[in-house]
Amino acid sequence: MKPFMDQDFLLESDAAKTLYHTYAKDMPICDYHCHVVVKEIWEDQRYDTLTQVWLSGDHYKWRAMRLNGIPERLITGDAPAEEKFIAYARTVASAVGNPLYHWTHLELQRYFGIFEPLNEATAPAIWEQANRVLRDGLTTRKMILQSNVKTICSTDDPADDLRYHRQLREDTAFPVQVLPSFRPDQALDVRNPGYSAYIARLGQAAGLTITDWESLKAALANRLDYFDAMGCRVSDHAFAYVPYAEADEKTADSIMRRALNGETLTQPEEEQYKTLLLQTLAALYHKKGMVMQLHIGPMRRVNAAMTRQLGADTGFDSVNDLCIAEPLGRFLNSLNERGLPKTILYCLNPKDNYVLGTMLGNFADGGLAGKMQFGSAWWFNDHREGMVEQMTTLANLGMLSQFTGMLTDSRSFTSYPRFEYFRRILCNLIGSWMEAGEIAPDMDRMGKLVQDVCYNNIERLMRR
Repeated sequence: MKPFMDQDFLLESDAAKTLYHTYAKDMPICDYHCHVVVKEIWEDQRYDTLTQVWLSGDHYKWRAMRLNGIPERLITGDAPAEEKFIAYARTVASAVGNPLYHWTHLELQRYFGIFEPLNEATAPAIWEQANRVLRDGLTTRKMILQSNVKTICSTDDPADDLRYHRQLREDTAFPVQVLPSFRPDQALDVRNPGYSAYIARLGQAAGLTITDWESLKAALANRLDYFDAMGCRVSDHAFAYVPYAEADEKTADSIMRRALNGETLTQPEEEQYKTLLLQTLAALYHKKGMVMQLHIGPMRRVNAAMTRQLGADTGFDSVNDLCIAEPLGRFLNSLNERGLPKTILYCLNPKDNYVLGTMLGNFADGGLAGKMQFGSAWWFNDHREGMVEQMTTLANLGMLSQFTGMLTDSRSFTSYPRFEYFRRILCNLIGSWMEAGEIAPDMDRMGKLVQDVCYNNIERLMRR
């Protein structure tokens, strides 16, 4: 029996071990899509307990705890911090096969020097040791620096003032790039009851009054210029399905004016508005050399009662199963006619892996390797099997060597060991092909491929 999560964890061959320990292990991290609160980096937040670090806002953990029969009081309720931690420890011990089991223990090892398994019996001692490390000064910035993070791309609304990004840019003592990402979901959500209020806030941020399509375009262009000046290199869009419907600016203007007047719109009208606005934004991204990310396929807020109680992003979303191939192809083709930006496509439903894997080749650019990307296994797929399936699909249909690799998609500053988890899985996959004689035993070439996927490809893609 192998030791529990030792230095060769997930590495099943000599080739895999060499690839990981020699080439992958010490590569820097570019977390090009996450949801961390930048204010916490600026303030270099300190933590009182491991509960605060782990269970505050982490819907992955909340969802697992509910599945394990933990009462909501011990998850998002008013129970004491230690009781919540003990409840999570009981959940982790039962979560064999779930990536939380591995992520939790990697975090204990890397940040707290704790190598024993977490369960109800070990929880009290682990609680004391981890809290002691936190009290001794394991702050947000120290976690980032200790993890060898070079770049963080937060997720930011166009109306945000980016004050903490600006202050971090001026802080020469902190060597990590903290860059904004442009996520205009609220500007696209024309059927949302809060649309008019949001448009007013966006206009205020841009210094103009938005009353029509032209002023909306001007406001978004203004804010994108500001984000660009603050170092923004990526945009991000999320939708349950791919919206595609032909529309001209006169139609979009009429739809928008009706929305601002509080009129009810139909779904086809929403799709017309969204399509044209996405086309407009994509042309701006292309002009600025930015990377556009499209996250496709979640079914949001399925449990209405719990969403009313706790709000969005609290663990009540799931995988959608809508057809995306035809609208995605037509949408990307429409962008290609205007100027297709560098693009990363993510799908939440693994049934769509081959859709995305084959879509890349339709819009590849001979002048820029890796312009079209099949993004890393996302959300419900960022476990071992999901990562292997995504990378194998990409290798079968495209160029694994050009892949931009892992990201955290997380709100937690202890999530960086997910990069280690991914890198071990990547090295084991390529190492298995080498050991089986399926690829040439050229360790230097494969080592360079690993390093490119770990860091170099995304760093290159994000350059101007």
